[in-house]
Amino acid sequence: MKILSLMMFLISASVQLQCDKRHIKATIGEELNIACSFDPVHRFNKKYWCRGSSRNTCEELAHSENVAHTESKRFRVLSYKRKIYVKMTALGLGDVGVYWVGIDRPFADIMVSVTVEVTEVPVSKPVIWPLVPLARTCWGHPVTVRCGCTQGSSVGFTWYQPTQRQKASLHSPSASDLRLDCGNVEGGGHFYCNASNTISSQTSSLSVEVLVLAAVNCSYVIHIQGRDRHHFG
Repeated sequence: MKILSLMMFLISASVQLQCDKRHIKATIGEELNIACSFDPVHRFNKKYWCRGSSRNTCEELAHSENVAHTESKRFRVLSYKRKIYVKMTALGLGDVGVYWVGIDRPFADIMVSVTVEVTEVPVSKPVIWPLVPLARTCWGHPVTVRCGCTQGSSVGFTWYQPTQRQKASLHSPSASDLRLDCGNVEGGGHFYCNASNTISSQTSSLSVEVLVLAAVNCSYVIHIQGRDRHHFG
């Protein structure tokens, strides 16, 4: 009898409150938007957005009765006619979990669960550019090149050469630098910049051609993938 009563309650709740999304997948920085329709008999009841694995203990984040004074501007609940609109901005990895759209009602609220998944932003192909004029290589002066991505979150960078048994990692929130000089371009060859996070990885490269091999007064040329050939000397 109790099971039958519970089933009848759940069926009744699903009819009285229906949402267009029950499972949301987003990337860091995006926003969540949900639209729900409800029985007009509840048009004067408070509507809310809460978080928690259980409907009985979820923490209220925003409600419809005092939108202007919601504690966090990231959350918004608007009730208009027969619709509930929920908005949640600036999503982050800490927002992953179970949420509920609810209608306040005596004895038992009407609630619909929403599961939220948030992942990293995929990295774009790295761009490599020099921080000083490449003409300096003609006289063997050191040149620093930088590797950066236009898209991606929590990106880590690694410069390496295929001949190296171990890759030396360089960590920076937005870019990583590689210094080239007579001491480390002896054999010339390719240098690779790998940009990666937990969900994707992309690589770009440059090559070095040594014209005059020397410990100090060498001469070399840098070719950067995707850019015109740079030959000075």
